[in-house]
Amino acid sequence: MPLRFAPGDADALPLTVLEKEALGAWLDGPGAAHRAWVEAAGFRAGIGEALLLPGDDGPAGALAGYGDRPARARERFPLAAAAQALPPGDYRLAEGLPAEVAEREALGWLLSGYAFTRYRKGPERPARRLVAPGGVDAARVERLAAAEALTRDLVNTPAADMGPAALEAAAAALAQRFAASIEVTRGEALLSENLPLIHAVGRAAAEAPRLIDIRHGDVGPRLTLVGKGVCFDTGGLDLKPAQAMGLMKKDMGGAANVLGLAQTIMEEDWPVRLRVLIPAVENAVSAAAFRPGDILTSRKGLTVEVNNTDAEGRLVLADALALACEEGPEALVSMATLTGAARAAVGPDLAPFYTDDEGLAAALSEQAALWADPVWRMPFHAPYEAMIEPGIADLDNAPAGGFAGSITAALFLRRFAQGAGAYAHFDIYAWQPQPAPGRPKGGAAQGVRALRGALPGTLGL
Repeated sequence: MPLRFAPGDADALPLTVLEKEALGAWLDGPGAAHRAWVEAAGFRAGIGEALLLPGDDGPAGALAGYGDRPARARERFPLAAAAQALPPGDYRLAEGLPAEVAEREALGWLLSGYAFTRYRKGPERPARRLVAPGGVDAARVERLAAAEALTRDLVNTPAADMGPAALEAAAAALAQRFAASIEVTRGEALLSENLPLIHAVGRAAAEAPRLIDIRHGDVGPRLTLVGKGVCFDTGGLDLKPAQAMGLMKKDMGGAANVLGLAQTIMEEDWPVRLRVLIPAVENAVSAAAFRPGDILTSRKGLTVEVNNTDAEGRLVLADALALACEEGPEALVSMATLTGAARAAVGPDLAPFYTDDEGLAAALSEQAALWADPVWRMPFHAPYEAMIEPGIADLDNAPAGGFAGSITAALFLRRFAQGAGAYAHFDIYAWQPQPAPGRPKGGAAQGVRALRGALPGTLGL
């Protein structure tokens, strides 16, 4: 079901948004006629509370609780909580929602309507539709909601139906929609095209490894997005335990996020030369699997000692980043579900990012706050460079000791990202572990809205 605003407000119920501290004044003023009804219903204007108001011929309107400031600080989309508590139907905002948060809350309302129904039979869930609030760029909000829905759908699809070939098909469908070009290098051709790390990681799987390469636009600065497309990660010969393997359908979350961002960029027709690179593989176990102790030579010529086959994401990204930098893009972004260390550091809600570009870092933080897309800057801490240098090869894919796992992974990738004007790496989770307003349990976009707002300034647009 498309995440769109209601087409008009003629039949939409007026919705009054009430903060807790404003409830008393409303009941003494415009809501006086409904005081007894509201008090009998126990409505206290808390987040997640909603109430229909009676009229002569049916509901005359509705109330949505907006809580108090501390409660709102704990929710990304407070209004979305009330949206889910309302009966199905169309609503228009009548009063009470501050103008400065209207666009963000409208986005949250749309996102609350998402449902992953590919494998579930039954009638379509009745919608609670919102008329686009005045002053809100409705088309922009719908684009952002559509990008998130695409990302969620891709991540939520299990690996049986979202292997490398299916991820390629999804990328091809997006490219076709916007008349973008797409080239795919598969299987043994990865070796002849000098993409050896992608081949090494994916060669054990039933489906051939591949590099997906999308291009859109032929004028303006170069913007390249690189997304980790490990469609399922067993850990390889360093096999994950069952508990850790259970969510590994989401290990292509980086690819899903860059495709969502690319969709928005192409819809908005940015004057850039956009390139999307997705190394799509499955890290499987077979006689052909790469081994602990192997030393692999990358596209860039740097050698890598494999000290853990479960640290495969940085290997496939390394070749893609090296390829991207051969064109000298003005901006380069990598997104990956890369390390458990990032989750230990900041949990599932925050998207840690790394960049040496101070302007981009500041813009990302500003746009993250504006669009309820929380990110957290992490350091490219130079003293840790020695940790990724094993001595026997140029680089170590899994330094011993267990310290600074997300930072050392980012430092590893930075070795292959030389030549870009500005580089940012996102170590995301791409999963919502518990349902929250506007954020159902399952696949999630992280950092996409922050990037969409921050990149134009970096590119000089």
